[in-house]
Amino acid sequence: MLLLAVTAAILIASCDSSKKDETPVIGKPEIKINSDRMTPEVLWSFGRVTEPAISPDNQAILFGITYYDIAQNKGNRELYSMPVAGGEITRLTTTPKGENNAIWRPDGKKIGFVYIDDNDVPQIWEMNPDGSGRIRISAVPEGVTGFSYAPDQQKILYTSEVKLDSTAQDINKDLPLSTGKIFSDLMYRHWDSWVETYSHIFIADYDGKQINNPIDIMKDEKWESPIRPFGGMEQITWSPDSKSVVYASRKKQGKEYAVSTNSDLYQYQLETGKTTNLTVGMNGYDLNPVFSPDGSKLAWECMERDGYESDKIRLFVMDVASKEKTDYSANFDQNAERLAWGDDNTIWFISDYQATDDIYKLLLSTKEITGLTKGIHNFTGVFPAGDKLIATQVSMSKPAEIYAVDPATGAESQLTFVNKETLDQLALGEVRQRWVKTTDNKQMHVWMIYPPHFDSTKKYPALLYCEGGPQSTVSQFWSYRWNFQMMAANDYIIVAPNRRGLPGFGREWNEQISGDYGGQNMKDYLTAIDALSKEPYIDANRLGAVGASYGGFSVFWLAGNHQKRFKAFIAHDGMFNLEAQYLETEEMWFVNWDLGGPFWDKTNAIAQRTYSTSPHKYVQNWDTPILVIHGANDYRIAFTQGMSAFNAAILRGVPAEFLYFPDENHWVLKPQNGILWQRTFYRWLDRWLK
Repeated sequence: MLLLAVTAAILIASCDSSKKDETPVIGKPEIKINSDRMTPEVLWSFGRVTEPAISPDNQAILFGITYYDIAQNKGNRELYSMPVAGGEITRLTTTPKGENNAIWRPDGKKIGFVYIDDNDVPQIWEMNPDGSGRIRISAVPEGVTGFSYAPDQQKILYTSEVKLDSTAQDINKDLPLSTGKIFSDLMYRHWDSWVETYSHIFIADYDGKQINNPIDIMKDEKWESPIRPFGGMEQITWSPDSKSVVYASRKKQGKEYAVSTNSDLYQYQLETGKTTNLTVGMNGYDLNPVFSPDGSKLAWECMERDGYESDKIRLFVMDVASKEKTDYSANFDQNAERLAWGDDNTIWFISDYQATDDIYKLLLSTKEITGLTKGIHNFTGVFPAGDKLIATQVSMSKPAEIYAVDPATGAESQLTFVNKETLDQLALGEVRQRWVKTTDNKQMHVWMIYPPHFDSTKKYPALLYCEGGPQSTVSQFWSYRWNFQMMAANDYIIVAPNRRGLPGFGREWNEQISGDYGGQNMKDYLTAIDALSKEPYIDANRLGAVGASYGGFSVFWLAGNHQKRFKAFIAHDGMFNLEAQYLETEEMWFVNWDLGGPFWDKTNAIAQRTYSTSPHKYVQNWDTPILVIHGANDYRIAFTQGMSAFNAAILRGVPAEFLYFPDENHWVLKPQNGILWQRTFYRWLDRWLK
């Protein structure tokens, strides 16, 4: 039995108004656990630590922690600080609406952040480093989605949504209550929202108290920065001299936007108002620019090929004066992400190798790349702080915490212990690595996660975990939905293969999957479960297969081709009918590259092979119970895919359930929906596997 009690609610007044906000503050839950097993409620009680921001003097760490309240069905982020050397954590905010985009002002005397004002519009606020003196410094009618200070503090850059298209209601002013939308080109919706505004960059004067005289540097242009749907302020950076801004943008519209991943880096000069394309002729994604401390070099993450969203992420550096560009990762068969300059000769970054994400170092003078850390974990970000590195780390057994890392030795020490009290009360399953020989005589990495208090003399049901992406490594991630410790706590052994089509095992391994969805990677899945279900503690008569997105596609495909291996399936947001998927998704570059192109092109052998292996073409073989889950706001894989699969199962006489969320997208983000997801997931598995 688990008892959860939220700490006493605190009501606050908005700092620029006498108006009271009666929303209860969400605080850290008080948890008493009478069982040492993970439950959905425990999973949603963990504090979620955000990325740290290092103070300009390298002495303090600013970070956020988000807690969720199940009864209120929402979360709230508060801000905290602590010394870089470790020690006492100071809570800076206690508010009901949550602070975002928290950063240090360049002089270190203020902390800036985005917070909702009394009109429910996000604005820029500032406070002293101890949390006092909180005041709003912007009044942007459309609201602020992100911001950053110029290094000289004379300007503030912010992003805001701009409406540039006329709606049906604008044109038909006598029909103000109509809800129709009229479109004449593609990319009219993206991921989980309709494309009705564009994120633009504004630069405003800043006098230390307020921002004034904002200029839209992308005025009247129907493209955006950051790039939707996931781009943030990491895609925009100031030059160290405060004279220019470099930002990423895909300056295309309509069909051209929908079929291309070709984004570029643009430099805007404040003095002249001139914008220059720095990466013209470079055809893939160019993202996340960062200047060297002296401003002489610009580094960024760069993909080579247009239309391939999972291309190798290369580490490019440009000499600002000569504009000469160098690929420093040309001989490095891994991705390079989350770039951070140390000194002018050193770049730190994160890279995945064989299913763990670690910190790497590039020395520009020698072009040498070396790994710094190694372990059963994922580092998710690295932030230089004087003579040490500050980093965030997760694993399959622990949510994110902040660590200090020695840049010479890689020795790490944990600085925050936000979830220690909860974790200390739980028995967690052991995580082991295995290698399995595939049908084409290659070695495949597999994670196995065992139940708490595992007894090798007993037999357990096992779950084959099918990864999404499709090009997304089964690394040491921590998930609040696909949580392996949650699965293990229900007495399942998890078999999680790094099948063909995943990064971290070389470019050839990653790229094999494109155009071969029903091919080698499916053989890899069956090889993994066949080999590991022979272990004496796994009951080969009680096997299930589960997965989301491409993992959901995999489950649908396996349902028609598993030859009685499995006794239960769960598919979340999966592709069922690839021909329908081609015309239902909004990101056409993805289906053009990974499926091979349109299904009507009979001359395209790759495309025709892909569509011939669509899961819906094997539905006549379905004979195993299946749970289908889908969200209505998922536009990458429309909910009709899940609905079609469920309908097919029922018409075939196969036991099936359909869990449908009208208010969720490709994920499940609301607490009560998340708990419903978990309960339905395990009730289904227990019904058929126990």
